[in-house]
Amino acid sequence: MDADKRASFEREALPHMDAVYRFALRLTGSADQAQDLVQDTFLRAFRSWDQYTPGTQCKSWLFTICRNLYLRQRERGQRHDEIVDENAPRDQGSESPVNPLWSAVEGTDPEGEFFASIVDAEVLKAIDALPEEYRTAVVLSDLEGMSYDEIAALVDVPVGTVKSRLFRGRRRLQQALYEYAVETGVLGASPRTDE
Repeated sequence: MDADKRASFEREALPHMDAVYRFALRLTGSADQAQDLVQDTFLRAFRSWDQYTPGTQCKSWLFTICRNLYLRQRERGQRHDEIVDENAPRDQGSESPVNPLWSAVEGTDPEGEFFASIVDAEVLKAIDALPEEYRTAVVLSDLEGMSYDEIAALVDVPVGTVKSRLFRGRRRLQQALYEYAVETGVLGASPRTDE
């Protein structure tokens, strides 16, 4: 890749690295997996930079790459789990036959714990509990500031579907976080009418 293309990549793509990481974190739920996904996303973007039209929506293009990589990895992971279960069935409560050396530290994530202590854990927990299509729409719109059109292009659905998913996702968040908002004083206690 010549110097002009490399400079163009650095100028247009690299400023979106934090946004792609936040998106990857919401997709994967793990800081380590999100970092790997971001690395793969930017590697793929760098290799495909000739296909990108400079000056267009680079952030959306990167999110599309990230989402597609995530979906492919998840699909491969599900198939991997099926193969492991077929070839190494395990009893309930036994240790995982995959990566036994890591089982002692499985579930520990100091970086994730630090991040969670800064960002409101209840809100992230509620977002993470949303069904994937609602969570993706909420994260892209409300956390990343993408437009309906950008989200629709990214997830390959009509704009009306994006609006519907956002409405339903936000509604679920409202319901899930109502008590928490009252407890923290964000909302005053008032009679609640559920529909």
